[in-house]
This record gives sequence, structure tokens and C-alpha cells, in this order.
Amino acid sequence: MRNQHQPIAVEGYPFVAFFSFLTLLFGIFGWYCLTTISLGLTFFTLYFFRNPERYPPEDDKAIVASADGKIIFVGKVPEDRYFGGQEVTKISIFMNVFNVHVNRVPVNSKVIDQFYNKGRFLNASLDKASFENEQSGMLLETDSGVKLLCVQIAGLVARRIVSYPEIGDSLERGRRYGLIRFGSRVDLYLPENVEVSAKLGDKTVAGETVLGYLQ
Repeated sequence: MRNQHQPIAVEGYPFVAFFSFLTLLFGIFGWYCLTTISLGLTFFTLYFFRNPERYPPEDDKAIVASADGKIIFVGKVPEDRYFGGQEVTKISIFMNVFNVHVNRVPVNSKVIDQFYNKGRFLNASLDKASFENEQSGMLLETDSGVKLLCVQIAGLVARRIVSYPEIGDSLERGRRYGLIRFGSRVDLYLPENVEVSAKLGDKTVAGETVLGYLQ
């Protein structure tokens, strides 16, 4: 899969190249105000698409955050698509434009199903964004048979969701699996047999912050 070791996510290369070209072009023509603006956009793009290394905890039962950001929801909700309407714990992490946007696998698992829904581009911090916004999800299953649902959700400015895995892929906890461009959220649905430690308002680091533990 992409972006396993590159310091800048490959999805950012076209943006970096474009703003770098504008900076050079404006500089040649002596348009210094525009040169400064485009240079600032170049540096911001590099910052936005940064792809730092992360180090998951040693405990294999630990479920790690899939995104950098802030937890804006932790609670019981019914889930119809994969859990037959049963109540599961949903943890929502909101990413602003200053967070790392590369997403990571929460547990060692296998992808057993995927879906993609077109939708709206509401502010990703709103509750209804989980249902109405454009989103891409994958159902994961651990070796012990525990199923978890991980959903990438586009936000107000986000217009592109990228997810690399395919059905049948085996994924390693903490490994990069996709990203969302320019402000968004990730929802993680956990079954009842999971000990949840995440709390509302917690800040998360993808691949490192523990959200709970498999039983």
C-alpha cells in the first residue's frame, strides 16, 4: 500500500508541484506579493500532507486511533449495516486542517467487506455527518472473530477520500491505509465485547493513542 515510509503522502505531490511552479513563475515575473502567497501555500501543502512515522503500543489487544484529531463522540448507537441494528460503541475523531490526515489501521485484522456512499459535504463535526456525508468504510475482522467497522467521512472542505485496502487484505495495526483531504472525520464502531477507554474531548495520535482493548 502507498505512503508506508514517504515523509510526504504521495497524494500531495501534485499540489506541492503546482504551488511550487506558481512560486517560481511569479518570482520570475517579479510579482513578489503573489510569490509570497504561493510560497506560503507550498509550505502549507507540505505540512498538510506530512506523513510521520508512528509506533503502536506493544499490547496486541490495544485498539489504536485511526486518525489524528479530537474525539467528538463516544457512545452507544445502533448499527444496521453490519451489526443487525445492535447497539455498538461509536468513537468519532474529528480532523481539522492542521492535523495529520493519513489514516491508520486500528487492529491487526482482515478486510472482509467495504462500502462507499456518495453524499453531502457538511461540517464533519456535526452528528449528522455520520449519515449524510460522503464516506468510505471497511469492515475488519480479527483472528479471534471480533468485527470492527472503520468509516472515513468527508467534511466541509474535504472532497476526496482515499482508501488503499481491498477485500481480503490482511492489515497490520498502525499501518497507513488511506487519507482524507482537507478536514474530515473517522468513525470507529466497536462491538460490546471491547473494553473502551476513549473519552470525549481526548486528543488522538493515529497509530499510537489507545481507544480500547480487545477481550
